[in-house]
Amino acid sequence: MPRPSPASPLLSLPGAVPAEAPDEGVAAHYGDLFREQRALADGAGFVDLSHRGVVTVTGAERLSWLHLLLTQHVSDLPPGQATEALILSAHGHIEHAVSLVDDGETTWMHTEPGNQEALIAYLESMKFFYRAEVADRTDEIAVVHLPAGSIAEVPGNAVVRETAHGRDLFLPRADLESFAADHGPAIGVLALEALRVEAHRPRLGLETDHRTIPHELGWIGTAVHLQKGCYRGQETVARVHNLGKPPRRLVFLHLDGSEVHLPPHGTPVRLASDGEEGRQLGFITTSARHHELGPIALALVKRNVPVDAPLMAGSTAAAQEVVVEP
Repeated sequence: MPRPSPASPLLSLPGAVPAEAPDEGVAAHYGDLFREQRALADGAGFVDLSHRGVVTVTGAERLSWLHLLLTQHVSDLPPGQATEALILSAHGHIEHAVSLVDDGETTWMHTEPGNQEALIAYLESMKFFYRAEVADRTDEIAVVHLPAGSIAEVPGNAVVRETAHGRDLFLPRADLESFAADHGPAIGVLALEALRVEAHRPRLGLETDHRTIPHELGWIGTAVHLQKGCYRGQETVARVHNLGKPPRRLVFLHLDGSEVHLPPHGTPVRLASDGEEGRQLGFITTSARHHELGPIALALVKRNVPVDAPLMAGSTAAAQEVVVEP
């Protein structure tokens, strides 16, 4: 069993409601989900992501070594430039996803809660004679997210990973409570998840299963560099990109707003014309309540599902938008 990250001290803040799997250890929300979403969309507040695994790699050969293992081109990664990358199986299936930045001396990565031990085990097995040291920093370093547009001042002891979606800070865990006092309001992970679904951004373990390849989720280009050298699983990536199409594709769904309950992860997706007993064509990966769009979801469906076909997620009607072209 993966070792859980330490529970966040911010769960003691007023109104904090603990999140459920896979985000145990931090707050789902602090009492007003839509207010928190609106604040985040406006560039205010911060999200406590201290449950995520933090891994560092140091040593003179860290980037050239990681370049051999990751799907992303990182051998010449400039200090401060954020990127994301995958680790694939020999058959091209996604095993790990990391968000990373290098500060000139250390490569900082965060990954899904509890996934850091498996990631480190793989990295250690591939070290050979390279001058690179891998460390689990989860117990001492917390990840905090500042939304795009935030004008919050970043503490001088934090490592910053800046993207179009906001800034991820690698912050000493001991400073988490003082950071919250200075940078509130605190915003729960459900608000961040709703904005992630709106932006069509996949997440390991939710949008992926044991046979997912990067093309199905639109990770080609953002997490996979098609012109770099060899890495495990590259043959599958190149073959599908050059000769074929992925067997499934990620779609965005507008869900029927009259339903009280959101369809949970794994809910079967079918053609609406076939009804609830029809052939399963995919499944819900993440669903959320959005402050403007209402109930929304991401789903992974068979590539040949017509892009204009009304769908059903369990008993909930769903209209699809294309994320990955069929």
